[in-house]
Amino acid sequence: MWRYDDYDPGRERLVEALCVLGNGRFAVRGSTPECTADAVHYPGTYLAGCYDRRTSYVTGQRVENEDLVNLPNWTLLRYRCLPDDRPPGEWLSPDSAQLRHCDVHLDLDRGVLTRHLFFQDAGGRGLRVSHLRIVHMGDPGIAAQLTTFHAYGWSGAVEAESVLDGAVSNAGVERYRNLDGRHLIGHRSGFEPGGIAFLSCRTSDPGHLVAMAVRTTTRPRCDGRAVATPTGTVQTYRLPLGRSGSASVVKTMSLRTSLDRPPGAPLVVAVEAAAQAPEVPQLLATHHAAWQRLWTEGELHVPGEAGRILRLHLFHLLQTLSPHTAELDVGVPARGLHGEAYRGHVFWDELFVLPYLDLHFPEVARALLMYRHRRLPAARTAARRTGQRGAMYPWQSGSSGNEETQELHLNPRSGRWLPDHSRLQRHVGSAVAYNVWKYALATGDRGFLHAEGADILLEVGRYWAGSAEFDPSSSRYRIRGVVGPDEYHDAYPGAAAPGIDDNAYTNATAAWVLARGLDLLDELPAARRGELRERLALDDGALDHWAEVSHRLHLPFHRGVVSQFEGYGELAELDWEAYRARYGDIRRLDRILEAEGDTINRYQASKQADVLMLGYLFRADELAALFARLGYRMDDATWRDTVDYYLGRTSHGSTLSSLVHGWVLARQKGLDAWRYCEEALISDVADVQGGTTGEGIHLGAMAGTVDLVERGITGLEAGPDGLRVAPVALREFPRFAFTLCCGGHRGIRLRMLPGRLGIRVPVSPLGPLVVALPGGRRCELAPGEERWFRLRGGGP
Repeated sequence: MWRYDDYDPGRERLVEALCVLGNGRFAVRGSTPECTADAVHYPGTYLAGCYDRRTSYVTGQRVENEDLVNLPNWTLLRYRCLPDDRPPGEWLSPDSAQLRHCDVHLDLDRGVLTRHLFFQDAGGRGLRVSHLRIVHMGDPGIAAQLTTFHAYGWSGAVEAESVLDGAVSNAGVERYRNLDGRHLIGHRSGFEPGGIAFLSCRTSDPGHLVAMAVRTTTRPRCDGRAVATPTGTVQTYRLPLGRSGSASVVKTMSLRTSLDRPPGAPLVVAVEAAAQAPEVPQLLATHHAAWQRLWTEGELHVPGEAGRILRLHLFHLLQTLSPHTAELDVGVPARGLHGEAYRGHVFWDELFVLPYLDLHFPEVARALLMYRHRRLPAARTAARRTGQRGAMYPWQSGSSGNEETQELHLNPRSGRWLPDHSRLQRHVGSAVAYNVWKYALATGDRGFLHAEGADILLEVGRYWAGSAEFDPSSSRYRIRGVVGPDEYHDAYPGAAAPGIDDNAYTNATAAWVLARGLDLLDELPAARRGELRERLALDDGALDHWAEVSHRLHLPFHRGVVSQFEGYGELAELDWEAYRARYGDIRRLDRILEAEGDTINRYQASKQADVLMLGYLFRADELAALFARLGYRMDDATWRDTVDYYLGRTSHGSTLSSLVHGWVLARQKGLDAWRYCEEALISDVADVQGGTTGEGIHLGAMAGTVDLVERGITGLEAGPDGLRVAPVALREFPRFAFTLCCGGHRGIRLRMLPGRLGIRVPVSPLGPLVVALPGGRRCELAPGEERWFRLRGGGP
């Protein structure tokens, strides 16, 4: 249970985001039903993959943005008391002076949100209101809301207005307010028998049809007054309410769109589905059963407060990317389906999300990779526009796979709109290729790797092979004019052109992609290999070039550590203590310095993990092998020095930063590991970035904390040779348990206890599971068998 026991207007946006309900197809913010959007409240319903494009003019410049659309508000329910002995009361809401108590309970096991309010007037007459809401996990087109009224010390009636409100816009992010957020046009509303109100509309560009039908029923049953407005409907009911009596209103909503498969008439289907939807008790039973199946397949048990937060993180991950997602053409929205930050776009966050899905819901992971494959033509076109071959995936992706990164962004501190060069983060292509490779290893899905996966990985490899420029002075290949994961540094000080050269993370992962591309070509069936080599013009000369680049890409060093990029070590040192003393929170140093008339490009200061991302993606032996392939030495001492160097030069302006630092330090048994792990855990629940969570949760960080427990601490890797484990001890997580899939076995259970590791393989007709332990030891577990291993010094 996740709960809030009082009402705090300043915290309401955070409550709404953390109490979102969803089913992988659409999600509804946990807003109070009484209120429309204002400075405190922001209702929102978001459909995965439903984007719309609008053009705005900012500081005289034309700005085009594609946004995840805020759909009509179906939850709105206004009410007031009609006592027998006095005039009608005011319309009640949590902001009413009559509010005496408000609490919010989110049942994570059942996916149910309840909100209780108690109002009392000056005469002591009370009204208790309870709202119960679900977004059905079994039927991805249905949601329901039950509101119950109880009278205390009076009799009369409650007047309730059930509203379907299409006069909504995207206005949930303050810094986007100058941009056009009106996405819904062509409203048509009306009513059907059985208390059903409907509203159809469409997005402006490309014109997706959206239809909602809401069936409103009351207890005691009574006839209502129905009025259609230009953008919605209002159904008004007078519910008799005796002393200590109760009455209720149920809104059952069906959502259908032209994006649905198979296609149909959205309005007709929505009305039929609303009419045929079961009553609330049956909806709750089937909804609960669907959630129980999810929790069984995605089980993670961690005791204590950390476990409670992890359960919340996993709840939001499963609501955003459920088995229903496997039927959709959508990617991983960086802020979930929880709000409008980042405009609902897809970044590189699947890098932190897919590892969990690979182990628990591989069908969903495959579908998310198919989103990238379907947008491979757009990535090829983007590469051609820069004069390159292969595929250049966009930093921000939406519906089409075109680059959706804004060209201007607002600095809220200075009020200035500034050029945005984050689209130069070409490393996103390596992340996509990495996800393809790791998915195939974890699931054994060689069919995908040899088909769609090969298309992606080899096209990204072609891009890197062409982007690397040979430098005769060093006999090395270099990748110039990019932006690394740090994001702060988008140019050299005083440079006229954006971009920096030889970002170590970008170059190292490019070399990795090229090496894996060569490995993949070697393992492909002859016919498939011949087809791809012909289509992609990969003759012997081209492959020799791949091999050469993958061995001779430049990695910069300074003072015995890996440089974030060429010239990083020559930048000025920042007076970190002075800035902390002056500003307190300096996570967004880039904004602080720009407001001062300075630039972050002058300093050795990183927003988030950049070089250290290599320690997140690769084991120590893998990283050493990758550096050795490139002709560099990477031993434990060099890596530790590199980690220490950047620990003191990172402001952690991204929630992913603490996650990566915590992971890297935990794997090397660093003393400060828990400090960063804890910050990653609480980043959303405590809204450590000061208001950003209310605009949408940080899905990558949430999923990453779950993965930190399941893979980071255990050193777990699922692959064709079985299950590899190499645990490290983290005192704050002494015991936990989870299930996973590996080698065709589903429901393998792994348990960590102080000094012990247990693995149980479920009964099945499959062969034994191979478990690889540190030191080269291997053992086999037959189906139905459980084995325990002693841990010494953090490992078995």
